[in-house]
Amino acid sequence: MEFHLAQINIGRIRAPLDSPVMADFVALLPVINGLAESTPGFVWRLVGDGGDATGLRPYPDPLIIVNMSVWESLEALRNYTYRSNHVHAFRRRSEWFEESDSAAFALWWTPAGSLPSISEGKARLETLCKEGPTPEAFTFKKPFPAPS
Repeated sequence: MEFHLAQINIGRIRAPLDSPVMADFVALLPVINGLAESTPGFVWRLVGDGGDATGLRPYPDPLIIVNMSVWESLEALRNYTYRSNHVHAFRRRSEWFEESDSAAFALWWTPAGSLPSISEGKARLETLCKEGPTPEAFTFKKPFPAPS
């Protein structure tokens, strides 16, 4: 069986998306999402109304936004995150997102052809928070290989 890499990241935005504080972030979304979709190894990204996932609110706090995607490999996601123009937006994250005391990003392997749900992503993030990196939920710093 072939596996792909799924990821979830969440963040508490510093202000509502329609505020001036978030204007650059909102303006960059179509560019960053387009870049992801054109990056080798991209498989899927979570999309709600409006072409991105910012309107989805899976947490009670309305300022927490979620992003999920699936990639062919850990290296494909790493290249997009740290070796493409995405890195410029990534470096500005403190302008738009509050610091978090708990994990806000988790990775896991999913069977190729399956798409993770938001509830699965939230559960993986919770697993990472409770247990640290495991084959069920891990990070770039402590990755696990795909199941064999």
